[in-house]
Amino acid sequence: MGRIKSLEEIKAMVRERTGKQNVFRRAKREDVEPVLVRLTSKDPEVWAAEWSRAAKRYEEQGNAHHERGEREQAREAYLMSYTYYTIARYPVPHSPGKKECFRKSLELFVKASRYFDPPMEELRIPHGEKVIPAYLRLPRGEGKRSVVINFGGIDSYKAECLPYDESLLEAGLGTCAVDMPGVGESPIKGSTTAESLFTSVVDYLEKRPEIDRERIGILGRSFGGYWSAKMAFVEPERLRASVVWGGGVHYFFQEEWQRKSTNADSYLMDHEIARAMAFGLQNLEEIAAYFPSLSLKTQGWLDRPSCPMLLVNGKDDLQTPVEDLYILLEHGSPKAARVFPGGHMGQTPQTFPTIVRWLKRELTESALVA
Repeated sequence: MGRIKSLEEIKAMVRERTGKQNVFRRAKREDVEPVLVRLTSKDPEVWAAEWSRAAKRYEEQGNAHHERGEREQAREAYLMSYTYYTIARYPVPHSPGKKECFRKSLELFVKASRYFDPPMEELRIPHGEKVIPAYLRLPRGEGKRSVVINFGGIDSYKAECLPYDESLLEAGLGTCAVDMPGVGESPIKGSTTAESLFTSVVDYLEKRPEIDRERIGILGRSFGGYWSAKMAFVEPERLRASVVWGGGVHYFFQEEWQRKSTNADSYLMDHEIARAMAFGLQNLEEIAAYFPSLSLKTQGWLDRPSCPMLLVNGKDDLQTPVEDLYILLEHGSPKAARVFPGGHMGQTPQTFPTIVRWLKRELTESALVA
C-alpha cells in the first residue's frame, strides 16, 4: 500500500507539477510559491483558504476587465481564478471550505466561457428525474458535426476538459464535457450500473439537429477510461469510437491492486478519499470489498462486440496496471493500442496528439468512407 505523504512532500510535488500537469497545468510559479510558503498544514480547510486567496485576486481582475470590455484579459483572468479555486477544492470537495471552492470554480469557469470561441453551451441533460450538467462546444460551420463525449476521473471534472476540448475543436471535432459518475456535479454515484449516465448523454446528443448521430465518440481519462471502455461494449452501435486512456478494466479492481495503488507515490494526496467518494464508500476497506464487482471481465463484457477502441497508457503506471490494456487486446474485437513511456496515462508531448489523430480518423475520415 502507498504511503501518506508529508506536507513538505506535497509541496515538492506541487512545485514539480506547476505549469505542467493536471489541475496545476495553468498555474503560475509566482502565484504558487507564496501559497506554499503560507501552507502550514494538510488540513483541507487550510488548503482551501490559502489557494482561495490567489483565486480571489484574479477574480477581481477579471471583473475589472469585464467592466472595461477587455475580452481577452477578462477570459484569462477568469480562467486563472478558476484554476486556483480548482486547486483549492482538489482532489475532491470533502470539507465545507473545499465545497465552496468547487462552487466558485464552476462560477468562474462559466464567466470565462462567455469569451470562448467557438461558444460553450451549458446543458442540463435529462437522466430519469435528475439532470446531468454538461458543456457542449461545436466547431463553427454548416452541416452536422461529430462530437466527442469527454471526461476525466476521480479528481478531474468537466471544466478540466478545457485543454482537451480546445485540441479536439482545432481538429474539427465537437466536444461534450461531462463529469463521470460520482464526481463533480454528477447526479449519481459510481456503481455497477452507472454507465446509464453516458447512455442518457448519447440519447440527448442524438436528438440535436447539429450533431451527426453516426459520429459520436467517447474519451475517458484516468478512472474515466473505465467508463469509456464499458460504454464501447454497452453502446457498440451508437458509438463510433472509444478512447480508454489510463482506465482500469479488471486487474485494477482487484483487492490486491487497490491496497497497493491507493495513495500511490504518483498521486498528490487524499487518494483514498477521492476513490471512496466517487462510489459513496467510506474507506479503503470498503473500496477493496466493492471494487471487484466493477471488473468488466467479471461482468462478462470483454468478449462481446464493441465499437472501435483505442487503448492508451504509460508502461510504468502506478495507479492503473498496464495489464488492463492488454486484457482488452486479448478479448473481443481487434483494437488499436499505444503504450507510452512513463507513469499514469503515459503523458508525453505526443500522447494526446496521437489520440486526437485517431479520433479524427474514426469520426470523420472513416465516416466518409462508410
